[in-house]
Amino acid sequence: MKILKLITNTKTSLITLCLGGISLGMTEFMMMGVLPDVARTLKINIPAAGNLISIYALGVIIGAPIMVGILGKYPPKKVLIGLMIMVAAGNILFSLAPTYGLLLAARFLVGLPHGAFFGIGAVVASRLADPGSEAKSVSVMFAGLTIANIIGVPLGTFIGHNLSWRLSFVVVSVIALITAASIKRWLPVLASQSETKFSDSLKVFKKPELWIIIGISAIGTGGLFAWISYIAPLMTEVAHFGSNMITPIMVVAGLGMAVGNFIGGRLADKFSPLKTTRYLLLSMIITLILVALLSHFKVAAILLTFVTGALAFAVIAPMQMLMIGAAKGAEMLASSAMQASANTGNALGAFLGGLPILAYGFTSPEYVGAALAFGGFLLCLLLTWKFSTKPKMKTAIA
Repeated sequence: MKILKLITNTKTSLITLCLGGISLGMTEFMMMGVLPDVARTLKINIPAAGNLISIYALGVIIGAPIMVGILGKYPPKKVLIGLMIMVAAGNILFSLAPTYGLLLAARFLVGLPHGAFFGIGAVVASRLADPGSEAKSVSVMFAGLTIANIIGVPLGTFIGHNLSWRLSFVVVSVIALITAASIKRWLPVLASQSETKFSDSLKVFKKPELWIIIGISAIGTGGLFAWISYIAPLMTEVAHFGSNMITPIMVVAGLGMAVGNFIGGRLADKFSPLKTTRYLLLSMIITLILVALLSHFKVAAILLTFVTGALAFAVIAPMQMLMIGAAKGAEMLASSAMQASANTGNALGAFLGGLPILAYGFTSPEYVGAALAFGGFLLCLLLTWKFSTKPKMKTAIA
């Protein structure tokens, strides 16, 4: 009975982390679905509204390492509760902000706890797992992102189109508060891991390989965000779907992400993280060009939405393994750094993807995304060359 109770408690604890992934996934990705609604309400153009995506990413980039450095010495349970309360408060502020400037400030603030939650949560999930099941436990937390994209984001998009996009973010706040309460109720108390000082952990960034991996994540994932940041106007203005179709289209994208998340881990295990990342980015380049060329056709637009979503999330697990493999002894910081670098891609993709829209239309972000993915691919080739001189690291992750 004691063993059964322990197993049940462990699973429940992981579900609380999954809930956190859902709330953060909705906070990050729901903006893409309601972007036209926000632009119409504020009477701004789509690229200006896209800055609300980029500023969130900037908050993640800044908040991830700083918050892990400040909060890493405290018990993880209390930290995770506090981070979820920040997410709830930030989304409430965003839902109430009356002006564009205040909306930007609220999005920046709500981005700050994102990377820290996933960085600390990943370590907690691995500590709760049985030996040999650490990666599986961590994947439960990140599954929250895919659930958010299958259910949460489409639901929020539906509410945004038919009621108010502000109400959509109130819903996210409620989920974040439920997450905080569930963590308090079900997550066990774990001691903080303070064997390695934060200043010592920072020494890992002296490795040039780590910065190349950060570049792969930051530039390569920009392809995803150049595409998804403007998916709503792409589907309504280019594919000529009605605005009521954006919700099911976001479901298709979410299903693709869920499938890709599952496949990406399998590919990284079967081959190697670096090789998998390299070929997935190459596939992303080709797919984004096809999106630009074929989105005028509705069937092709739907199929490519699924494929692009799958490729975008398939690369997450391999890149996470690349980062962890290159940052032994500083895994928590590396995990949060991965969130920061991925959201650099978010900011780059949303900002750069929006620049050519007014002049070249809503297919132009796809060419920007393809260029960013190509940059990530080139960095993969550079990393492959560097690892060719380091047999031990090459065996581990290349």
